[in-house]
Amino acid sequence: MYLNKVMLYGNLTRDPELRALPSGMNVANFSIATNRVFRDRDGNKQEQTDFHNVVVFGRQAGTVSQYLKKGSAAFIEGRLQTRSWDKDGQKQYRTEVVADRVQFGPRGAGAGGGKQAAEAEGASDSGNGAGIEYPKEDINPEDIPF
Repeated sequence: MYLNKVMLYGNLTRDPELRALPSGMNVANFSIATNRVFRDRDGNKQEQTDFHNVVVFGRQAGTVSQYLKKGSAAFIEGRLQTRSWDKDGQKQYRTEVVADRVQFGPRGAGAGGGKQAAEAEGASDSGNGAGIEYPKEDINPEDIPF
């Protein structure tokens, strides 16, 4: 038995590009960056960033292109696939992750969420909890049944 399974968690390095195949099926392409922190032989802290090309097909491709943007966090599950083609007489290769499943990460201020999104939806951040809409009328404590 063989296994070809990839799991990545990182941030998008560019907005997803949505296209349609001749069959009408949607396909979205984007790349994701993952970071690794380690100590070298001298004990110095080092950081390495890897970039991964991701392809998503079908209905999930439309959802990804609608909700994910550059900087968004995402968890990708899928498989590795290498494509090849000839360009100007030279063989070109591209290894990419074909995603079976894409889960959206937490929405931070950089990814369209946070205080700015709450304010855009009409909620106020006055210490009562951003995103919660409280009734405008006064609440009488004697009306509460407990």
